[in-house]
Amino acid sequence: MSNATRVRSATIGYPRIGRNRELKDALEDFWSDDIDKRKLQDRCRELRHQRWTNQDEAGIDVIPSNDFSLYDHVLDTACMVGAVPERYGSIDDGVSLETYFAMARGSSGDDGVEALEMTKWFDTNYHYIVPELDPDQSFEYVSDKVRREFEEARDAGIETRPTLLGPVSFLQLAKPAPGTEFATLDLVDDLVDVYEDVLADLEEAGAESVQLEEPCLVLDQSDEAREVYRTAYETLGTSTELTTTLTTYFGELRENLELALDLPVDGLHLDLTRGDELEEAVEHLGDGQHLSLGLVDSRNVWRADLSALYQRLESATDVLGDDRVDVATSSSLMYVPIDVEREDELDDEVRSWLAFAEQKLDELDALATAANEGPSEARDAFDRATSARESRQQSRRVINDDVRERLDELDDEMAERDSDFATRRPKQADQLDLPTFPTTVIGSFPQRSEVRSKRAAYKRGDIDRDEYESFIASEIDRTLEAQEEMGLDMLVHGESERSDMVEYFGQQLSGFAFTNKGWVQSYGSRCVRPPIIYGDVERDEPMTVDWVTYADEQTDRPVKGILTGPITMLQWSFVRDDQPRAQTARQLALAIRDEVADLEEAGIPAIQVDEPAIREGLPLRESDWDDYLDWAVESFKLTTAVVDDETQVQTHMCYSDFADIIESVAALDADALFIEASRSDMELLQVFEEFEYPNDIGPGVYDIHSPRVPSAGNMFELLEKASDVVEREKLWVVPDCGLKTRNWDEVKPSLSRMVEAAERLREEYT
Repeated sequence: MSNATRVRSATIGYPRIGRNRELKDALEDFWSDDIDKRKLQDRCRELRHQRWTNQDEAGIDVIPSNDFSLYDHVLDTACMVGAVPERYGSIDDGVSLETYFAMARGSSGDDGVEALEMTKWFDTNYHYIVPELDPDQSFEYVSDKVRREFEEARDAGIETRPTLLGPVSFLQLAKPAPGTEFATLDLVDDLVDVYEDVLADLEEAGAESVQLEEPCLVLDQSDEAREVYRTAYETLGTSTELTTTLTTYFGELRENLELALDLPVDGLHLDLTRGDELEEAVEHLGDGQHLSLGLVDSRNVWRADLSALYQRLESATDVLGDDRVDVATSSSLMYVPIDVEREDELDDEVRSWLAFAEQKLDELDALATAANEGPSEARDAFDRATSARESRQQSRRVINDDVRERLDELDDEMAERDSDFATRRPKQADQLDLPTFPTTVIGSFPQRSEVRSKRAAYKRGDIDRDEYESFIASEIDRTLEAQEEMGLDMLVHGESERSDMVEYFGQQLSGFAFTNKGWVQSYGSRCVRPPIIYGDVERDEPMTVDWVTYADEQTDRPVKGILTGPITMLQWSFVRDDQPRAQTARQLALAIRDEVADLEEAGIPAIQVDEPAIREGLPLRESDWDDYLDWAVESFKLTTAVVDDETQVQTHMCYSDFADIIESVAALDADALFIEASRSDMELLQVFEEFEYPNDIGPGVYDIHSPRVPSAGNMFELLEKASDVVEREKLWVVPDCGLKTRNWDEVKPSLSRMVEAAERLREEYT
């Protein structure tokens, strides 16, 4: 990490998973007892070294440490400060891996415990583990991971800047333990004492600087919360000799910019891809403070306009001088894939438009080189960036005149059902003939290794279409038989043909491109490959009708179609940046609308359009919500309003807090809403005590993100809580989410017990 008088390049964080998902493999090998604790640690150590080396060899000056995690960095912070609920056991000898993973995933057996709640990290598709705190919570410096990883990097010859989730954001991201009500920020004084110990430990280890991440500063803050930031940092600022960089990302600071600039820190990092507060920050930066400019976008995959970014960088150095300016990624690079050059299945034109993590390191280096040595020294990189931008603008594959014309013809009536829910409900009841407290699942069932290998073999051309489709049909038969044996009321075909709920549909739509190695972390070992929307979106032919109608023909019970909604398709993709997101959402809505219409025409009585990401897409500032919610709700209704009254529309949402947007959720006008609720012990139902949700609802009773098999009694208790709030004739019994990531040995007993719980509820209330 250079101390010379020059503009420095800096990364705020780097992908954890490895170029070949080494972290995923190591974790799952450990969880399945294929490797022991030491081997897990060895493999993760190798992965950390690879990450540091990649950045060092790319010429990055400021490289972070402690941005690696076995599962989640917020969970790591909870372990660091001893915020481990008693039910997970003693931490007198530190936080063991068993305790750590029990908090993340839960544990099975007679002494099994449920995992901590998990929810979305701001407006990303990453999930974090929510710390659980007591009103009399005591904190202590328990885990020295931050020091160990700093020393590990130094021993490898790389000086790093340790990064920590800041104390105030940690408290704001935490929640009171069940059964308690208090303001978590009341715990700040004791927590700051621990942070003082952590910083002192880093100083002793030889660290010179630290990155204190306070992402909650981009959110709306009360006057009381702002005062907490002031008091916390007045203490930290006077207790350490480390150079401190207050790091924010994902949005503008707005009214919190003045607060951030007034805190006793040595520098401030701004995400300048989500707004432009550069001029104001430069004008009001304190004497001697440095500014870190988050110019390189860490949340999308398009190559940067280096010439434009250089002008912004130059405007800062002209005022502050080179030695007070860093050029950086906007946030951690963990939200993008690692290397676009490995994408041998992308065509050359689209690949030339893209920059993944390694290419973004090159962009940082080019900007720093231009600032320090003159633009001519980075001319080749700037010319390539300009060429890529012009290629995108001029490409004929980006614009589809038919799609544009169809958008122009939209009218309000296309987004409205023929009748209201009260009229639709009895018609659907007659068609579906379901019992009280009907049971169903969200969509997917476990995918055996044979399913994945057959799909890969078909993709490679090793087996022909007939053989592959015959195999998928047999998997559907197997899944239907299992559902009937378990006693489920409404069935699904199981989605054996789908690798991912967004990828599957995107591969059948125009305007999408796909990677084969473009993995990003969603949570823990769960990785996804987000599609890339580069052009106008259109559906050419039916995408799901054949498989769903096949399933419907094999059983007398109702079978529903499962589609991914337009907002989730948008949120879980890398989206084109050359038109408003609302316009892309409407294009997606029209494409999926055609599929909804075809499913109904084929006789499918219920269609579930999943929107787990609708809350995730909500702008971080409440003042920006209305516009987003208007077009998000419109897009969903445009997708589903094409059906007749008799066809039931369902939707599913998970791992988000819907309390503050419940009226918009109701405005979607889905006949049945299924939501995650088990991890929070039905806490989400509180909103329905205050808001009378008009349609059917199914709060999940089975946490599918944990290997734990819940008891029928546990699920019955959750259903009783739900039945106290939801009208009983409107209550469905469902798991939290799809079951693809679980195995059949977990799923069969869990769903059988879920059905048993529903039957007990029927006996009690009917």
